[in-house]
Amino acid sequence: MLTPEGRVKQDVKKLLVARDIWFYMPVQTGYGVGGIPDFICCWKGLFIAIECKAPGKENTTTPMQRRTIGEIRAHGGRAVVVSNVVELEASLNLLENMECQT
Repeated sequence: MLTPEGRVKQDVKKLLVARDIWFYMPVQTGYGVGGIPDFICCWKGLFIAIECKAPGKENTTTPMQRRTIGEIRAHGGRAVVVSNVVELEASLNLLENMECQT
């Protein structure tokens, strides 16, 4: 049985596959770098990191997750925290529209 966050991750994975976005899901074992988002993606030349949270828990990122998301953004990557696939779809559409305007 999936947790609420697990369902969000499952839906995100389906969307990424449907949109042909390359992604990797880092496995947190305690030996790597902490705070890494759930999905590391490359799409149309953009580096995108996606942190998934259960619905209603969007504001519960840890200090380490917030620091990592900030570092990704500071280096020109995109990073989002989502609690449903609709939010991610909206973010991807916005990025796509921004790319079309450049």
